[in-house]
Amino acid sequence: MRRSSAMATCAVLGALLATPAFASQDEARAWLERMTEALATRNYEGLFTHTTGRQSETMRIVHRVGRNGSTERLVSLDGSGREIVRTPSEVHVYLPDRRVVLVEPRTDSGSLAQALPAPGPRLEALYELGIRDGQRLLGRDVRVLDVRPKDGYRYGYRLWLDEESGMPLRSVVLNGHGRPVELIHFTQLELPRRIDARETEASVDATGYQWIRSSRRASGAVDVPAGWRPMRTPPGFRVVASRMQVMPGVPVPVQHLVLSDGFASVSVFIEPGSASQPSPPESASLGSASAFSTRVHGHVVTAVGEVPLETVRAIATSVAPAGPEPAPAEISR
Repeated sequence: MRRSSAMATCAVLGALLATPAFASQDEARAWLERMTEALATRNYEGLFTHTTGRQSETMRIVHRVGRNGSTERLVSLDGSGREIVRTPSEVHVYLPDRRVVLVEPRTDSGSLAQALPAPGPRLEALYELGIRDGQRLLGRDVRVLDVRPKDGYRYGYRLWLDEESGMPLRSVVLNGHGRPVELIHFTQLELPRRIDARETEASVDATGYQWIRSSRRASGAVDVPAGWRPMRTPPGFRVVASRMQVMPGVPVPVQHLVLSDGFASVSVFIEPGSASQPSPPESASLGSASAFSTRVHGHVVTAVGEVPLETVRAIATSVAPAGPEPAPAEISR
């Protein structure tokens, strides 16, 4: 009887100790959903500092939600005059120092939403979530949300969320050692009920600028029936877009593949090369961004993304010319 009673007591205590962990996971998921909804449905404007490695840039952001979707304008305050305008269908990047405007199809719901995790089964299959109290930021009470990867092919994230609105006031990208590699920190943030549409229009006079437009080839989960494809991919990554794209300084269009795990993404560019050209640099890292180049069948393959160097290397070295073949296999964890 005593032994049975002791075992029952241990079972009850074990259940009680396990409950907070499940509650924390559910609560973290709820806060992630609040943040995603706030970014998609709220008007906001303010100043934030973006720090990568030893480089830091301050930007002004205006995000407006309308009947046809959201529009957004980002202005660099570092003196370059660079502006980014996101319409519901396109992204325009104004580069006054080069007198160039880059135009690409818009595939995200907003710049901050693109850079931050979104809830869903794919995310929870690859990351673990946690929530805790945090110190006040900008005079607001916050909760700290941790998004921890389950392997070394992606970064972790720590988000400080405004308790009242769910808006992210600060986000940190963490490497596999828990060290910050990128930081976004709001120094001013307002949530007005209304923003005039003119506030999201570019202030740059682009008369005489060169407009470089990439064509939309595909979006969403796609097959790549011809051209190039990755033969093996890190766990969770799959091809979500494929298009031919004009690149500055490259005489012919290059194939551009986009791979994503539902959160992190990697762009792969395949361009013709020649034997007389020097070998491309093997790898480079700046903050959370990593790049790896290699030469395959007379072409230069470059993979770039805000993922660990191991991830872009694994993807770039697996890309090869291929016809209609089965989907790429995942690299074992």
